[in-house]
Formats: sequence, structure tokens, C-alpha cells
Amino acid sequence: MSATAEAWNPELYQSSHSFVWQYGRDLLALLDAKPGERILDVGCGTGQLTAEAGLCGAEVVGIDSSAEMIASARHNFPHLHFEVADAAALPYAREFDAVLSNATLHWVRDQQSALASIAKALKPGGRFVFEMGGHGNLHHALAAGCAALSSLDVPAPQNHIPWFFPSIGEYAPLLESHGLRVNFAVLFDRPTALEGERGFASWIEMFGGFATASVATDDREELVRRWEDFARPMLFHDGVWTLDHTRLRMLAANR
Repeated sequence: MSATAEAWNPELYQSSHSFVWQYGRDLLALLDAKPGERILDVGCGTGQLTAEAGLCGAEVVGIDSSAEMIASARHNFPHLHFEVADAAALPYAREFDAVLSNATLHWVRDQQSALASIAKALKPGGRFVFEMGGHGNLHHALAAGCAALSSLDVPAPQNHIPWFFPSIGEYAPLLESHGLRVNFAVLFDRPTALEGERGFASWIEMFGGFATASVATDDREELVRRWEDFARPMLFHDGVWTLDHTRLRMLAANR
């Protein structure tokens, strides 16, 4: 799930954010892996979806830019192959029948290089199945985060947001410019319940480093408190925090 060299906490990811790969299971039907195929999982995280993709008898390889995530994936699934690699510079050429990617591409800073790298890794006719944050993703959560940062005198807080959340109309031409023909595309809302009353604070701890890193260490606890306060009217109902996720899911084929 990481495509850039961010610092990740695999234990927190597995214990409190299992929704990332659990929702990603829906991609496996679209992937439709066959026995003997070679499948590359780009942004494999701690390896759960990689392992499930291989249950049909496919040969799977998982890559992630986070050494911590790869170490955890190797521990979880020692019989599978995992490597530390950058999605924008994959070391493969015409090797895979399919590339799978879940909740990763919105982290990628160099989209052009990543898509060129993925297209190069595919065999002719190979397929690329992915899901990422789509246009409007986390609108309320990020508005609250920006308000919290502004209240602590952080200028232009929106400039700290690291993610790219495209629409179908934005992303399809990028895929096609790298020889990937779009066969399926959908943009949809998927409200995502978080675990426990501290669920949102835990999400900030896992994914909100871009914000906490922009304030002094002594202000980070206060930032989280203010972020929760700004988000609560929109995202906390009946004792449950629910993220306002919007996802972009696509299937493309290498020409």
C-alpha cells in the first residue's frame, strides 16, 4: 500500500487498519487470476492481498517501497516472494500476466513514471487491475485536517496533502498514454467505519504524518485533538467514526 519511501508502522496497520486489504478483496474477482499466471502486487503492504491472489495457483510477487512493510510481509508469508521496490522504477520487463494494486497509486508522486513502469512489467495483452482514492476522497477528513493546521498557524495546509485523487476522466488518458486500454472504470463512495472511539486518532497516526510532521513535536497531540473536533460533526455518528472514502477502480489491458 506504499509507493513512496514513507515511514510505516506494520503492527498498527495490521491491528487497526485491516479494512485496507479487506476491501481490496473485491479486486480479486476483477483480476480473475489463473493457475500458472505471474501476478505482481504493487504496494503489497503486509502481504495479505498478495497471498490471496495466489490461492488459485498463480505465482505472485509483492513489492512495496517500505522496508518495514516488506519485512512484515515476509514474516507473514515466508513462502511468497516480496521485494522492496519503487512503483515508479520497477525492475521488470514483460514478465507478468497481470499487475494488481490496491490503495497505493494515490501515494505516487510521479504518476507518469509509475504507469510507464507498470506497463513495461506487463506481458503483451496483460491486465492491470487497481483501486485507489478517487476524486472527492476524504473530503471531510481533509477539510477538518486543514482547519486544524490553520488553527495552529500552519500556512497553506492544503499544500501538505501528499495524495492524488483523480476522476475517471483524469486517469483514463494517463493509462492510455502508456498503451493501457481501459476496459472498466467506476468511481464510487465507500464510507469506511473505523474501530473504536479512538479510530480517527489511530487513522491520523497511521496516515496523517504529512500533517503531524508540519507542526512542532509538542503540538502534535493538540493537532490530533483539534482535527478530531473539526471532523466530529461530519464523521462521528452513533459512537462510530466513518471515513468518507471515494474509490476509483479500473481494469486496463496492455496493448
